[in-house]
Amino acid sequence: MTDAPDSISLLTPYATGRPQRGVVGSSRYAQKLRQELIQASKDPDSRTLMIRGEPGLGKDNLAALVHFGSSRRRKLLVRLQPADLRAKVATLLDAVEDNTLLVIGVDQLDPELQHLLAEMAEGHRPGFSGRIIFTSETCVPELDAISQLIRVPPLRVRRADLGEWLRYQLRLQCPGLGWEETPALPETVVRRLQNHDFPDNLRELESLVGRALRQARRQNQNQPPPVLAEEVFWTDQKKERSRFDIWRWKPQLREWMRAPKLWNGLLFGLVSWLFVGVNLALWLGPQTRSENPALNLFWAWWWPLILLSYPLVGRLWCAVCPFMVWGRIVQSITPWRPRAWPHGETDRWASPLMAAGFAAILIWEEVWNLENTAWLSSCLLLLITAGAAIGSLLFEKRFWCRYLCPVGGMNGLFAKLSILELRAESGTCSGSCTSFACFKGGPADGEGMETNGCPLGSHPAHLSDNRNCVLCMTCTQACPNRSVQLRLRPPAADLQRNMHAPGGERGLILVLAGGVTLHHWQRLLGWLPLAPDSLQSGPLLARLSIAVLALALPAALGLWLERKWLYSALPLLWALLLARHLPVGMLEGGTLLPAGWPSWSADPHVVGFCQTVAIAVGWIGSVVIARRLIIPERFNWELGSMVMLVLSCAGRWLVSL
Repeated sequence: MTDAPDSISLLTPYATGRPQRGVVGSSRYAQKLRQELIQASKDPDSRTLMIRGEPGLGKDNLAALVHFGSSRRRKLLVRLQPADLRAKVATLLDAVEDNTLLVIGVDQLDPELQHLLAEMAEGHRPGFSGRIIFTSETCVPELDAISQLIRVPPLRVRRADLGEWLRYQLRLQCPGLGWEETPALPETVVRRLQNHDFPDNLRELESLVGRALRQARRQNQNQPPPVLAEEVFWTDQKKERSRFDIWRWKPQLREWMRAPKLWNGLLFGLVSWLFVGVNLALWLGPQTRSENPALNLFWAWWWPLILLSYPLVGRLWCAVCPFMVWGRIVQSITPWRPRAWPHGETDRWASPLMAAGFAAILIWEEVWNLENTAWLSSCLLLLITAGAAIGSLLFEKRFWCRYLCPVGGMNGLFAKLSILELRAESGTCSGSCTSFACFKGGPADGEGMETNGCPLGSHPAHLSDNRNCVLCMTCTQACPNRSVQLRLRPPAADLQRNMHAPGGERGLILVLAGGVTLHHWQRLLGWLPLAPDSLQSGPLLARLSIAVLALALPAALGLWLERKWLYSALPLLWALLLARHLPVGMLEGGTLLPAGWPSWSADPHVVGFCQTVAIAVGWIGSVVIARRLIIPERFNWELGSMVMLVLSCAGRWLVSL
């Protein structure tokens, strides 16, 4: 064992003084961190401690809080860096004796040194009777297993504490400038900075405040200003892709769009009864599309128009969907209370089920000729409505619409192409909001109205894409802070390399592509010896077999493709679906009114031209998105673009009149 005077002289250069600060903030994260540090400092067994967190969080300062708050405060706190241990590990570890050893960045050490420290922490090193505290940015399995763990949340998680941190740094740094009084910090500055992620955490915040004070000092000739101007605070924030806030441009439009009377009148005064009328007409009226205006409305108007709406307004149809309206009506008239919104990885099992449901609908549509059979088309509408009603009876929100509705799944998929998005400013929400009424619901708060919360259980600041936003304006009605924005953005902005999407969407993309091949099965499979003359007549088994085979063709070609290629082809898929429905819409849409009334029908050449334009636009969009999603290897991108061009030409041939 090293003599005491020699040990002290050896460890003195590495000794650490008292902590510079405590844990600032009143959020639940700050309170939990304070409590964990107190428990660690009062630990009677002085167990080994692991403090883990991102860079710039002052983990060594937290270690000092634990040491100097413990009964061992009169001992030295020896702070060793990885470089110190690599240079003279044995000498330093032998000298620690009964002091507290703080090892900074233990995850950067070699496995041999980590193993040596683990043995020391377990008491296998003679002469050591002190305590060990580690700090790390990542997991170290061998040391984690023997240590008490404290996780330090990053600053972006504790946005509610940002105002207190900023004012603390101002009080700390102003005396260094010779200022006796600390300038006031406007709340607008706090709200704006709450939108910044602070990747370097407290270290970056300290630097930001220092720059702001130096700039304010230059502007005021060394005199402290009473209030710090907002423009002295700036961050090196990565610029977001261009967005245009529509409501900032036209504020009155926001008030009009969030009016409950508008939505309630539209949903319960028009859509609900129009849906009843359409179904009565389908059951009681003529059964062919040429004679039944309601059937014409469903197949010749609704399908083409909803496809045309995706790049403009995304999933807006779901906000006025009659399935959902009647689900809400059923929920309101039942005596029992539905269960709360379910948690867990529901997408894992619901997305494949949704894709399978859409596949069943497509086969039903083609084999039983739903396009030209009114009462069966009504059965399809009523079946989906029944699913929405049952889902509303089971859960308090639109579980069916988010996870199981086949039409909703298609809408959510193509909503990624929309140029419109509804988002909230995450900084304002986390820093100023206490009710979270936008997705939980609750009473009126300020200018926020009483609502039941987001029908799809989503927070507008947490949305990574448009899949779970139906633009129903519920979050806008509930928000008391005007955090929610309606913004224009570049097309398909959701399709990014780091996007998160449920695995089941892969199957849904292939099923939708299969809908095109199924509708035009004769051009692809009509040459087979056992192929029937029609899918609507003949032996049922043969018809079902061909229908399933035609529907599965895209899956046979696309299952081996990576997910990014399928999402790259999303604009092309949208264009092919639109081209598949354009002939019915443009040739028969004008015959909606009864015989004797004015009607119109496009020339087949005009229809063909529109199909070509749609597919060309889809191919261009897919090429652009492929460049964004695929690893920027020019050969792969060019090869993929040529493959998509071949698919576009094949698709144009397939859907031609």
